[in-house]
Amino acid sequence: MTSQTPIDSKFNAKSSAEQVITDIDLNGKVAIVTGGYAGVGLETTRVLSAAGASVIVPARDLGKARGAVGGLPGVELEAMDLMAPETIRSFSDRFIASGRKLHLLINNAGIMAPPLTRDPRGFESQLATNHLGHFELTLRLWRALRAADGARVVNLSSRGHARAGVDFDDPHFRRRAYDKWVAYGQSKTANALLSVALDARGKSQGIRAFAVHPGAVLTDLGRHMSEAEQSGAVELARKMAPGLKDIPQGAATSVWCATSADLDGQGGVYCEDCNIARVVPAESSDPYGVRPYAIDPELAARLWTLSEDWTGVCLQS
Repeated sequence: MTSQTPIDSKFNAKSSAEQVITDIDLNGKVAIVTGGYAGVGLETTRVLSAAGASVIVPARDLGKARGAVGGLPGVELEAMDLMAPETIRSFSDRFIASGRKLHLLINNAGIMAPPLTRDPRGFESQLATNHLGHFELTLRLWRALRAADGARVVNLSSRGHARAGVDFDDPHFRRRAYDKWVAYGQSKTANALLSVALDARGKSQGIRAFAVHPGAVLTDLGRHMSEAEQSGAVELARKMAPGLKDIPQGAATSVWCATSADLDGQGGVYCEDCNIARVVPAESSDPYGVRPYAIDPELAARLWTLSEDWTGVCLQS
């Protein structure tokens, strides 16, 4: 794992996705962006496409996706639902059968703070969607990532990881009372731990992984929040530097992690504001930085083993 220490990046919290990709040529590169038809994901799709990449957007709502990305050059839509494992398998099988290499996998899609819902396997929906769906997708696409001879996987985490680590005793709220924010925090910690585990397994094969906090951005992700919760979150974000980000700024760190030469030879780290984040104590009230439990290699390995058991999918050599 790369040292979780900030580097000398020329970009910052105010940088936009277009700015961080300036002068980067992605012609001949293939990217997959989950949730790439709304909010930060749509901006990620747009700037990767504008830089020359062929971008595949797997979408649960194809009608909405067509309306959002229609007209963007080099963008393809495919059907997939992260809560439906058979659709992940079907999409991945089609991509592998195409023979294309996969240079960039941006695991951007997610849900936040819904009422207690379970997928068909009985798994809590936020962990199932935000973590397990992307775990299975990444493993099923591994052959194409390896063939790229220099691929990057970017997993969208959040400062929400500070709300909770992974509860290995009851991750799916079968015994403890459901708390939508604890569940969200757990899923975002899982995203960060997945980046640690993926990088450890992929770096010898040219695959590097990064976790990203995009910043405080107003998008449809907050659709399950009450008006009071939304107002409170906006007010809190405005009081903290750098305040609310617009969508181009929110997409910047994802694009930076996916394309910047500053990160060549690095991986397995949690990033924010177009830089590697610093580590802060688990009990810290600091809204920035990464908590130690979200980058712990032993916890990452433990979650990996459980995720294999839950999904029935293992990494193929």
